[in-house]
Amino acid sequence: MSQPTDLERLLRLSHELGREERRLAMLGEGNTSVRLSDETFRVKASGSNLASLSEAGTTECRFDLLLPLLAAEQMDDLAIDEALFASRVSTEAKKPSVEAIFHAWLLTLPGVKFVGHTHPIAVNQLLCSKHARTFATRRLFPDEIVCCGVESVFVPYTDPGLKLSQAIKAAVEEYIARLSRAPRIILLENHGLIALGPSPESVLAASLMATKAAEIFVGAAALGGEPQFLTPEQVERIAGRPDEHYRQKALGL
Repeated sequence: MSQPTDLERLLRLSHELGREERRLAMLGEGNTSVRLSDETFRVKASGSNLASLSEAGTTECRFDLLLPLLAAEQMDDLAIDEALFASRVSTEAKKPSVEAIFHAWLLTLPGVKFVGHTHPIAVNQLLCSKHARTFATRRLFPDEIVCCGVESVFVPYTDPGLKLSQAIKAAVEEYIARLSRAPRIILLENHGLIALGPSPESVLAASLMATKAAEIFVGAAALGGEPQFLTPEQVERIAGRPDEHYRQKALGL
């Protein structure tokens, strides 16, 4: 039996993230991407729907025409749109989402091949509240650590587009410098969630587990006071356990 192509894996991931009952993305919300080579990646096109995404709703883009934008001090919306169109491998392809810029950069991180960005209702309950940063930096239960890492990157609200991509890059670089590991989840205040990893399974698992954690956080807080978080020592213990590493490998994380 032949192995699925990267495009097929991307479409399958998109359909899983876009399932209506999961309430991770509605209508044209969210986007996904996969690194095809050192030169190009494929990303959901602007306005496409994750649940019904087809090849025609994706666009192959060049890294070298998007990554330099992250160093720009000032670009207006028209210039950014022109850069997005120019990055397409095929001029017949649809316009990539403006968030293709942060997808391009995240896909250059070691061990990252797939990225999934969604707007989960449960997660956004917290990201649109005073508890957003706490939700990103604390952990409630072991499986959250296994699937989502010891912390999530937290990005304060930033105008979507190039400024957001630059803010994500800065926040992820600080996270890696501080924790000596790549993140699995990035949380965007008043916006949504980004999951990244080596496989579609890792992106889906992190997205679903972060959503479960958000639901538990809200439920625990509703019972009165702050939720009962794991201590930093308990978090590091779970993160370092050999049996949990084995489970991560078995789950494709």
